[in-house]
Order: sequence, then structure tokens, then C-alpha cells
Amino acid sequence: MSNAFPQIHLVRHGETAWSLSGQHTGRTDMPLTPAGEAAAHGVADRLKGLSFSQVWSSPSQRAYNTSVLAGFGERSVRMDDLQEWDYGAYEGRTTREILAERPGWNVFRDGCPQGEMAADVGARADRIIDRLRKANADILIFSSAHFLRVLAARWLGLPPEGGALFVLDTASISVLGYEHGLGEPVVRKWNLR
Repeated sequence: MSNAFPQIHLVRHGETAWSLSGQHTGRTDMPLTPAGEAAAHGVADRLKGLSFSQVWSSPSQRAYNTSVLAGFGERSVRMDDLQEWDYGAYEGRTTREILAERPGWNVFRDGCPQGEMAADVGARADRIIDRLRKANADILIFSSAHFLRVLAARWLGLPPEGGALFVLDTASISVLGYEHGLGEPVVRKWNLR
């Protein structure tokens, strides 16, 4: 069934050393691993035949370089609001390490000391959604997992903490869109590898 409404394709960046090890990577500007570069090239094949009115990227090299390797570098516009969650004191640490010091911690519920809370990330996601709805067009976005999870939650009208309900693998593609009209936002596809 074809869809007459705009679709927003979300691409999580390719693998980095820290995504592989499970370390929280917010503002540290990590490069892609060779496997991450290969997966980013593979995104091009998976998006073949689709056209987008605009291509947006997080300013991080892992997201922007994924857009370049996927063949969208010339069109990719970097936007600060697409940055990954600022993990503050938890930057570079694994969830296991954090839980050893802070049992029961959850980034979506508890946020990060000296970093962002879910509401902060949600406010950035809301600004992106406002731009998407005004554009009313097919748009391609390259960013990071936790931000994209919050973006999906906010797209659906869930609180930012609802991002905890979604999981994203590296170099995955997801699609946000609408069902019967522009007043019915939905997740059309999620975490395709």
C-alpha cells in the first residue's frame, strides 16, 4: 500500500568503538569503525530508489560520516538539535558501570548528572518535529540511538521517557509517518537492519 503522506526516515549512525563496547557516547566525537563504515555504505543500497526533499544530520562525525558514506553527504545539513543525549558525568561509561554505583538507574527516567534529562532531549526533539511538520515532505535524518528513540516517542505524542520503549541498532533504518491523515502520526517501520 503506497502512502500519500510524508515519511521521515531515521538512520542511526554506523558502529563506533564505544557503541561496540556499550559506552555512552553523547558529545565525544567518535569515528566509525571499519565495520561501521561498511554498514554505512550498506545504508545506500537500502535507501536506493527513495527520494528526500531534505537530508539532516547530527553534527557528530559518526552521524555525518554515515550520511556521507550512504551517499547523502552533499545534501546533508548538520543540525545541533539532532545531537545525541548529553551524558555529562556518564560520558564514556557503560550502563553496567553506572548501575554498580547507582542501582536502578535508567537514562530515560533519571537523566545524567552534569548532562541532560529526558525533558531536555524531548525539547530538542520537539523542535525537530515542528520543522518536520512544517516541511510536510519526505526527509532523511542521521543521528544517534537515544536521541532518535526520544524523537520517535515525541512523534507519537508520548513523553520523552517513552523512548525507553524503542531500541535501535547501529546503521538501522526506521520510518515515521502517518496513517489516515496528518493528525495520526505512527511508526511505520522500526530498527530495520
